[in-house]
Amino acid sequence: MAAYHVVMVHFPIALWLVAGLAIFIRAVSDGAVGQTFDRALPTLLVAGVVFGALAWVLGLNVWPWSTLSSTPMGRNHMLLASWSLAYFALLTVLRLRHGTVIWQGLNRLVMVGLAGVGVIFVGITGTLGGHLVGNYTEVGQVLRLLGWEIYSTFYVPNLTIGVIVVVSVVMVVLALLGRNAAQKAG
Repeated sequence: MAAYHVVMVHFPIALWLVAGLAIFIRAVSDGAVGQTFDRALPTLLVAGVVFGALAWVLGLNVWPWSTLSSTPMGRNHMLLASWSLAYFALLTVLRLRHGTVIWQGLNRLVMVGLAGVGVIFVGITGTLGGHLVGNYTEVGQVLRLLGWEIYSTFYVPNLTIGVIVVVSVVMVVLALLGRNAAQKAG
């Protein structure tokens, strides 16, 4: 059963990374290329969330919670997998609910910010998952340099908490500015 999880995780990773790229391209381009990426975005996001949820459930079925929670790396992997799924579910809901209006004004920066954070979470989630099965990457070394010893530390580093707080405040401010600008324009 573990092989199914290992295979399945590659689908949401690929879909979410392409969705992140599509969001960035659409945010900087109103032209034909940006419009094309925007038309593909809902499909990429919905498929990514579906495959991400399947990979998440498979992971819990392969490794019982008692096993995952017994090590810091297992807990961190599960935590970041949950955050990755939640971030891209949020992006999916935003894009489906607001349609192309999401690309007006500062809203596009909010989308880029959310996608950027989501892509970082996916990268760290994949790194921790790879380390759990013995496939080591240099990202683990980068995380160590940032103060996160992935084999023994179960916490969100202070730097990460600070970044999350700053990004959250910036996104709320951008959303309010974008809403005010849209109300004045409309």
